[in-house]
Amino acid sequence: MRAIVRTVSELCITVGALIVLFVAYVLFWTGVKADGLMSDQIDRLQQQWSQGGVHEPAGPGAAAGPAAPAPYRSGKAFAIMYIPRFGFTWNKPVLEGTGTDVLKKGLGHYARTAQLGGRGNFSVAGHRRTYGDPFKDFPELRPGDAVVLTDGTTWFTYRIDKGPYRTVPTDVEVIDPVPRMSGYTRPGRYLTLTTCEPEWGHSHRLIVWAHLDSTEPVEAGKPEALRR
Repeated sequence: MRAIVRTVSELCITVGALIVLFVAYVLFWTGVKADGLMSDQIDRLQQQWSQGGVHEPAGPGAAAGPAAPAPYRSGKAFAIMYIPRFGFTWNKPVLEGTGTDVLKKGLGHYARTAQLGGRGNFSVAGHRRTYGDPFKDFPELRPGDAVVLTDGTTWFTYRIDKGPYRTVPTDVEVIDPVPRMSGYTRPGRYLTLTTCEPEWGHSHRLIVWAHLDSTEPVEAGKPEALRR
C-alpha cells in the first residue's frame, strides 16, 4: 500500500511539474520569442523603407500616372501599427494573412479586406494572450481613441467609433466593407480590429471599428496622436 501511495504521489508531482513548465512556456517563452520576431519584422520594414523599398518599380512600358497599390504578399509585413491607449512604446508589425504562423510574428491583415487607407474595411486580427500578448489591453479601447499606422510613406490615423463589441467567431460580417453592427450605413474608409474573448479563451471575439480620420506624409513628422 505504501508503495502504491508513493508511486501515485510521485506521478502527481511529475504531472504538476509538467503543468507548471507548460504554463511557464505559454506565459513567458512564447512571449519572448514573439517579441523578438515582432522587433525583427519592424527592423526589416524600417530598413527597407530607409532604402526606398516601399514600392516595387514599374516595369517597362508601364502606363504613366499613379500606380495601383501592389497586393500585399502573404506572410510579409507591410505596415507598423501604434495605439497610444496601450502606451507610447507599443508598436506592432502588420503582416498579410491571419494564419497561426503569421500571428506569431505580429498582427494579421485579413485577406480580401481593404488595403491600408483604402476604401472599404481594412481589417486586422491579433492575439490577446500568448505570442507577445499584442492585444492584451484590447478591452480598454474607447471611442475617440487613435489607431495610427504607417506604410513607410504615409501616416494613417483612424479614430475608433464603436467597441469593444462582443460576438462569436462565425460572425464574419464584422469585417464586411460596411461592417455589420458597426453603426456605419454607407461605404467609407474603415478599420476593424479583432481579438479573442475571454482573455484566455477563444469562444468569442472582441471587435472595435474606426474610420480614417487623417493622412499625412511621413516627411511631415509624427502625427499629432503620437506626439501627445
